[in-house]
Amino acid sequence: MSRPVGYLSLVSAFVCAGGVALVRRVGIDGSVQGVAVSFLLVKVLSLLAVSFATYGCYRIALGVYDQRTADKRRRHDARNLFRLGFGAAGTVAALGVLTEQWVGLLFSLGVVGFAVTFALQQPLFSLIGWLYIMVKRPYQVGDRVAIEDSKGDVVEVSFLVTTLWEINGGLVSSNQPSGRSITLPNSVVLSSHVKNYTREEFPYVWNELTVQVAYETDFEFATETMRTVADDYLGDEMAARIERYRERLAETPVELEVQDRPTVNVVQEESWVAFRLRYLVHPRRGQRVRNELYRRVLAAFNEHPDRVKFPVSRNR
Repeated sequence: MSRPVGYLSLVSAFVCAGGVALVRRVGIDGSVQGVAVSFLLVKVLSLLAVSFATYGCYRIALGVYDQRTADKRRRHDARNLFRLGFGAAGTVAALGVLTEQWVGLLFSLGVVGFAVTFALQQPLFSLIGWLYIMVKRPYQVGDRVAIEDSKGDVVEVSFLVTTLWEINGGLVSSNQPSGRSITLPNSVVLSSHVKNYTREEFPYVWNELTVQVAYETDFEFATETMRTVADDYLGDEMAARIERYRERLAETPVELEVQDRPTVNVVQEESWVAFRLRYLVHPRRGQRVRNELYRRVLAAFNEHPDRVKFPVSRNR
């Protein structure tokens, strides 16, 4: 739909430009408050021609890009870039048509821009933050991030602000959406920590499931049971994720030993022992996977009450 509208806008621009040429050739007598009617018509038609031409080029460029890529994230970023570029070009062209002093106009824009830098520091910092987001990609639309005290899924990155669909936030827990939206200035990425849970290169995080058992438990049996349950449930999916994780590590100077299977860490507490099952999962499936693993692990433990004991209320 973008390209037909763009073509129609270009046709309108050519019609307005033809009207300018016709008015200048024929001339129209009369004046409005001392200003010649022909002069006013030329200015109005010229502005309309510039506006239609700018909008038409924007819609055509956007339509061509949307047709070539199905990635919603890239289309969102391209839309913002096209708006900024064509908007700036259209504004300069419109001012040039009005003043007919292109050199003086560019000089004036430089002076005005210098003054605006001091008057609008925060919006300019947010615009710089937007440019940083576009270039360095600390996050993009669709990512799950935590910025300062806010956590959520990025639904929009405009020139000045980033909008999140909140996760947790005091209303709910377990990484569930709260239904609220959060608006953050883009300048926050220049001065705060940004935690991205779903980067495009590796959209997975390590997760843990903790099960508390008594000291009388057969530790080796409990450990192997938790590993087997997790391995059966996650299957080859985790192995493929681990392979991607190793590829990412190979691109860095960091050296880590990464297991193909889920691992279990044992932590001694005062009155019980905590078995912590560690595995790789997509953040948006984290709670669902944890719930299912917990159900399966408890079911496996309950099948062997003689080998797995659960803690009771007592001091050790």
